[in-house]
Amino acid sequence: MLKKDKLKNKEEAINENPFSQDSDEQELNGKEEQETICYGDYCELKNKSDKIEEEKNTLNSQYIRLAADFDNYRKRQEQERESLLKYGAEDTVKKLLPVIDNFERAQTSLKEIEDPEKLKESFDALYRQFTDLLEKLGIEKIETVGQEFNPNLHEAIMQTPSNEHADHTIIAELQSGYKLCDKILRPALVNVAVNE
Repeated sequence: MLKKDKLKNKEEAINENPFSQDSDEQELNGKEEQETICYGDYCELKNKSDKIEEEKNTLNSQYIRLAADFDNYRKRQEQERESLLKYGAEDTVKKLLPVIDNFERAQTSLKEIEDPEKLKESFDALYRQFTDLLEKLGIEKIETVGQEFNPNLHEAIMQTPSNEHADHTIIAELQSGYKLCDKILRPALVNVAVNE
């Protein structure tokens, strides 16, 4: 009964407007248009998704390369630091070797030298060579006698009452002090005058 009513309605609708489509066809065409639109949106979204995936993969590979480069850099730095700690004094020792050679020559020649003046000259030459080398390495002897006592450079192990010298003046050096550029390697041990 319902089918007959639908057919009648359909025939009436066709008779009224022969160009109109029945509602079933209109629904079908509407769905096709929606599917086309949805398909178009899907393609657009799929393209965007593919681009994002591609960018993600590019960034991921860049990250992996960067992480590997950083790891290699860290390992190189570690090796260089170990090498520096192990062989850091190499250059200094190479500069000391000629002084040691001269000490060995002097030791050998001591057996033959009878003149104390020649012995003193040899000793003075070795001492000059050694102090010159220290200066080239940036090591300086800290000045003491006649200087005002400076607790950053000097260590007072004696105080002598004296009116001949200004108060806190160093009157004797008991052990030399040295500095490397601005760093104190060893303070000088000194005797300081104290006015009564």
